[in-house]
Amino acid sequence: MALGAVLALLLCDSKNVERADGTHVIVMKQPSWTSELLGLLQCFRTDYYIIAFFPMFLASNWFYTYQFNDVNLAKFNVRTRALNNTLYWTAQIIGAYLFGYALDYKGLRRTVRAKVALVALFLVTMGIWGGGYAFQRGYTRESQAPKDVVKLDFTDSGYIGPMFLYFFYGFFDAAWQTCVYWFMGALTNNSRKLANFAGFYKGIQSAGAAIVYGLDNAQISYLSMLASNWALLAGSLVIAAPVVLYKVTDHVSVEEDLKFSDETASDINVEAEEKTASENK
Repeated sequence: MALGAVLALLLCDSKNVERADGTHVIVMKQPSWTSELLGLLQCFRTDYYIIAFFPMFLASNWFYTYQFNDVNLAKFNVRTRALNNTLYWTAQIIGAYLFGYALDYKGLRRTVRAKVALVALFLVTMGIWGGGYAFQRGYTRESQAPKDVVKLDFTDSGYIGPMFLYFFYGFFDAAWQTCVYWFMGALTNNSRKLANFAGFYKGIQSAGAAIVYGLDNAQISYLSMLASNWALLAGSLVIAAPVVLYKVTDHVSVEEDLKFSDETASDINVEAEEKTASENK
C-alpha cells in the first residue's frame, strides 16, 4: 500500500496523455470541489439514464456480507476459511481477466459485446446463485449457532462442492465489477463524466454494504440474506438492460463528449483524429 501511494505520484498528468490517433483525453481545465459537485448534478440532466445502473451499483458489494459471514464464517472452520478466501480471490483474478479480455475483444462491435455481456452476466448470476440456494438449504442460522457445532473442514468428504461454489462466488464478483465498469466506460470517453459515474458507483456501493451489514446484524435468516442478493442482482440487470441495449453505441462522438467539459475540439487535437480516419478510408 505504501508503494502504491508513492507510485501514484509518478502517474502521467492526464493532459499529457496522447492516444495512437494523436487526440488527447478530455479533462476539466480548472476543476474545483464546487465544479465537481455541480458535475454530479449535471450528470442527472445530461445522462439521467445512469440512474438505471444504481441498483447494479447497490448490488456490487451487497453479496460480500452473505458470502463472508453467512457462508464462509458460518459453515467452515478457521483453516478452511483461509483456504476458501485464497480460492475466492484467485478466482477474482481469473474472472477479471476472462471478462476483461472478452469485453475488449475487437473482433465484435461494442454494441454486440455489450449485449453478450449482459446475457452472460444474467446466466452466470442465475447459475451461481442457484447453486448457492441449493447449498444454503442444508443449514440455517440457528443450526450453526451452538458453539460446539462441527464446522466443515477441507479434508471432509463433503467439501468439494462447497469449495467450487465459493470459488465461483469470487469469479462472479470479478465478473460483476468488470462488467459494471465496462458498461460505464462504454457510455462516454469524457474522463470528467466517467469520474462522476465512478463516484456514484462507489458511493452507492458503500451504502449497500452498510445496509446489508445491518440486515445481517439483525439476525435475519441466511435464506433471506441469499434471497436479497439473488433478487437484487437479477433485478438490477433487468433494470439496467434498456441502457445497455440502447445507450451503448459503437462510437461516441467527440462533440457529445465535449459537452460535459470546458475543453474545445482544438484542445484535444480532433484534427489528428479526423486525419487518421480519412487515411484509414
